[in-house]
Amino acid sequence: MGIDLQHVIELMPDITKAFGETLYMISISLVIALVIGLPLGILLFTTDKGLFLENRALNSVIGFIVNMVRSVPFIILLVALIPLTILIVGTPIGPGAASVSLSAAAIPFFARIVETSLREIDKGVIEAAIAVGATPWMIIKDVLLPEAKTSIIQGVTLTVISLVAYSAMAGVVGGGGIGDLAIRFGYYRYDNTIMVVTVVILILFVQVIQFAGDRISKVNDKR
Repeated sequence: MGIDLQHVIELMPDITKAFGETLYMISISLVIALVIGLPLGILLFTTDKGLFLENRALNSVIGFIVNMVRSVPFIILLVALIPLTILIVGTPIGPGAASVSLSAAAIPFFARIVETSLREIDKGVIEAAIAVGATPWMIIKDVLLPEAKTSIIQGVTLTVISLVAYSAMAGVVGGGGIGDLAIRFGYYRYDNTIMVVTVVILILFVQVIQFAGDRISKVNDKR
């Protein structure tokens, strides 16, 4: 399976555009996942049995919703959310539309990562904060998040890598990005060169994300 360099050069504008669309989708989805998924993860942890905001009913409801969304395969989620996507962005295709489904998949994924990260914290640290009269907000801000920061950063890295995979899958329904390029130019036109190039781009992109995430995590690891 050879690579036609001339063909790659001819398609560079399309490849550049597709990569930009992938970055656009991932950026929007990641921001939404952080803004909504982080508080959800904190709630899942702090409302559990024996914690300072214990609320089993709320914990069960949030946990059920998170598990329900996570249990749906992404390709099905893409199709199921088409009405919501049209309502929000006005069209079921394009990177903006794909960002709706990507965000819906990323929020519960990141929420569970945050919850798991917080569970790694020594309960004695939390109990000590409660003993000195710290408010719930102070415990979250000054104890939970600083203690779990390194693990959460690793979780962000994992979320971004998952979003790369999901964004490529979004190309199946015309979501744009590298996946869409691979489907339209590679699969439908039996163009092996484009298939190889898109795979290489995705591999390199993931490697860069993992390297950056590991470096940031190590810098912030004070243990």
